[in-house]
Parts: sequence; C-alpha cells; structure tokens
Amino acid sequence: MIGDPVDWPTRDLVAHRAATTPQRTALIDVETDANWTFREFDRRVDRAAVGLRSVLDRDGDEGGDGTERLGVLMDTRPAFATLFFAAMRTGTTVVPLNVRETAGELAGKVDRTGLGAIVCERATEEAALAITSETDDGGTDVDVYSVDDPEVDRIRSLIPPRGSTDVDADRDRESRSVDPVPLDRDDEQLLMFTSGTSGRPKAVRLTVGNLVASATASAFRLGVTPDDRWLCCLPMYHMGGLAPVFRSALYGTPVVIQREFDADATTRVLADYDVTGVSLVPTMCKRLLDAGWEPTDALRFVLLGGAPATDELLARCRDRGVPVHPTYGMTETASQIATATPGETATHEGTVGQPLLFTDVTVVGEDDNPVDPGEQGELVVSGPTVTPGYLDRDATEAAFGERGLYTGDVGYRDDDGRLWVLNRRSDRIVTGGENVDPGEVRAILRSHPRVADAAVVGLADTEWGERVAALVERDSPAGSGSDGDGGHESLNLDSLLAHCDARLAGFKRPKTIGVADSLPRTASGTIDREAVRERLRQAGTDATEVT
Repeated sequence: MIGDPVDWPTRDLVAHRAATTPQRTALIDVETDANWTFREFDRRVDRAAVGLRSVLDRDGDEGGDGTERLGVLMDTRPAFATLFFAAMRTGTTVVPLNVRETAGELAGKVDRTGLGAIVCERATEEAALAITSETDDGGTDVDVYSVDDPEVDRIRSLIPPRGSTDVDADRDRESRSVDPVPLDRDDEQLLMFTSGTSGRPKAVRLTVGNLVASATASAFRLGVTPDDRWLCCLPMYHMGGLAPVFRSALYGTPVVIQREFDADATTRVLADYDVTGVSLVPTMCKRLLDAGWEPTDALRFVLLGGAPATDELLARCRDRGVPVHPTYGMTETASQIATATPGETATHEGTVGQPLLFTDVTVVGEDDNPVDPGEQGELVVSGPTVTPGYLDRDATEAAFGERGLYTGDVGYRDDDGRLWVLNRRSDRIVTGGENVDPGEVRAILRSHPRVADAAVVGLADTEWGERVAALVERDSPAGSGSDGDGGHESLNLDSLLAHCDARLAGFKRPKTIGVADSLPRTASGTIDREAVRERLRQAGTDATEVT
C-alpha cells in the first residue's frame, strides 16, 4: 500500500514550493527591488523558524500543536511574510497586531490571547514595550523580539547575528534547520481581531483549512495563470493584506510587496512590475483613479473589498477599463464570501456577486426561515472558509446557529444567487476599510469628565466610504441651571479630541463632532440614531477645523 493520495498541504506552503518549484519567483520587494525564488525564500523562512523555535522553547519538538501564540507587531514588509511561514513551519499561531492602534488597545489584546512572545520591528519597538510590563530582572512579562537589530536592551533579535555569545541562540544555529511540523486542517493558524457590536473587538480563530479553502475558492473565481503577480499594498495585519501572501505561495506565483500605499507610487508599481492582480479598498481605488491611473494590459483583476463600493466608483472603473471585482467578505470567512465580475457590476448594479465555490449563503427572515429571492433578510454563511469560532466562547455561541455564521448583515439574493448587501444589523462603521465599533468610541467619549453621554454613528464620506461622527451630551454638574448648561464651563472640543487621540487609533477618532444638551431619543428611551445623523449633518463640526 502506498497510502492515501495527498491533496492537502501537509506542511507549510513555502516548504512544499521549495520541493516542487524551487526556481520560481516567490516574492518581490518593491522598496529594494529584490526578488527571491522559493528556494531562497525557504532558506529565509527556515532561519526565522530556527529563531522562533528558540523563542517559544520548542527545543526541537517536531510535534507542535498550534496552540503557542505569537504576537506580530509589524507593518507590511517581506519580513512579515517570512515570519508568517516560519510560524506555520513550527506549528505556531500568528496574532497580527494593528500598528495603528494605541498601547491601551493593543495591551488588551495581548492580555486576552496569552501570547508566548511578541515580534516587532525597529519602528514598533516603543509600542511593543508599551504593551508589556517590565519585570524585576529588567525584562518583560511577555518576551519581545525584533526582526531588525534592536535599539533597546529589553528587546532581543529574533535571529541573533553570527558571533553571538547567547548559548541558546548558538545551539539553535547549530541545528541549522527546522523540520516542518505536520499540518492538519483544524490547526489554528491565525487569531485576527475584528470589531463586533459589543464594544470589545473579537478574536477570530482561523485554521489552516479555512485559509486553504479560501485561497482555493478565490482561484476558481479570479483564475490563476503562471504569469500572475499579486500586489500586496494593504496592511498585512489585516486579512486583505495577508491573504495575497498566503495565496501566492499556494499558487506558486510571486507576491509583489509594496510597503505602503501611495497613489502615484502604486500606479508606477502596477505598471513597472507587470502586476496582474491587486487587493484594494474603495478609498485606495478612488485615489488611483484621481491620480490618472490607466491599467496596463497585464492587469487581470482588482479585488475591491473592506467596504462597499459606490455605483459611481464602479462606473469610473468601467470607463477607465479597470477590471474591478467588488467583493463581500469577512475576517470570519478568511476573506471573500461573494465576488462580482466586472460585467456584473454593469448589468446587476450594486451586486457583490455570487458566493464563491463551497460557500453557502442563506438569507433568513425574522423567523429564521429562508426567504424567497428578492426578499430581505439576514445573511447566514457556512462552508469550509468559515471560522470554527471566536476566542470568546460566548461570542461564538451568539453568532452561530444550525445554518452557520449569522453575519449581522441584511441583504437579498436573486434567482441566480447573486447577493446584494444593504446594511448591517449592527451599527459598525467601515471607514477606509477599517472596522470601527461605535460602542468602543462611545465609551472613550463618555470617560471625558465633561461628557454625560454620547452617540457614535457613521456618516457618508466620498473619501472614506463612511466617517466616524459623534454627538456628545455635555455633563451638567449638580446645582447647575435647568437649561442643561447652567453657566458651567463649556465642553472644549480641543480637550475632547485630545482625549480621543490618547486612547483611540486615528481611524476611530471622530471626524465630525457635535455637542448637545441632550441626545435625541425614541419613545422607548433608546438613542434615535437617524436623528443623531441628521443633527450632525446640519450642525456637526469638522474635527480637522478644531484648533
């Protein structure tokens, strides 16, 4: 017996590629114009895996169970990709941390995930130390390592330079390589945070199976050719940035890494590197068009996600010959759920397309029964791309039912299964591809000493899709007059925005703000969110104009 046929990655994808197509290009770094074959990439991954094994005290154990978790506080760069596959090689779960978030936001995530270590880069050393605690021996409660040469003593190099006197590092270097751990579909490969409706970001568990199923289904929708080059210019700590890295390794095609999006520079990269595919959020696509971008003949697809694309933007893409594929997806589904073709954007206005292969989407009514085509209901998703659940068991139980994952999104389907997503049951705001939970922003606003209450909503924005907007109810001290102000010191918007700056990532900071003696409420006492929006539209202050 030869054994069962293998149709599944039994080890990390780079190891597979180095064994089958070692001469093909794996990665191109725009900043340095360097490119690595899969053979060269495999060596880099192996060297990082040796360091990682030492960091997490694996000591040569080849049976990693995927339960060790590694925080990664890095921006988009080749070292992030190398570290991801090194973690896959050693059976380690990667927990990407958003470099744009504040220390307070990140510290809470570190506490919840029980990280074995954090890996940073030179630019995030200060942030990495801020989210850990110094111990009596001068170290940190969670060990911090860097992919660069550290500039502070409490951070060590993940891959010590040759000649290091560290005994453990020398021992690991003598090992020279790490045998890839065997992979199972259910191994937890990623913990990615996403915003929910409770005010507390959810940690989404994504398995090796989820990632491979998503990459496979995407290939059936977008196609794969030997000449493909997928440009990654989105942050790798988001699924939209990490997915091209994973998928390109599976397909055996190069991923082109641009460390930071810039409309003019990205226009040149798309042309100079013969890019055939790119993932963008609508704001980025709009900026490219505004910069005069004309796609080359090589470009096959623009995967547009992270936020709804306006009909105007899609029409501009068609006029300019941009092969745009608007997509509906979630972190919980390892990216795409449904994706439309360029032709469908013209013939079926507003659709996000048909579900990807193996993904089932059911539209259910208030009674939880499926509704007919054309009828609105909540979208429920099931299939191999769907997360097994959140880190929080209660959140998992609340989101899953017999039909699958209840997305909280309202929409409908046509007779051919095309989907239209209308709105969210939650009030989550999507601004520039970033998810913002209004409850989190509201809690920060309410913690200001002059604020009694606040309502946070999203307002339409031509640049960002939505902008975060807040109406705050000023605090009325005891003994003040009945007019709600009473002559007490007025709420200072400078102070309020500075309060937000210290506690919220920039994309969560209100861009429109208003002050009221009381918030508009419904007859039942809940905040009238539409009335809040209207008041902000009429009398809100642009936060950039506050001085």
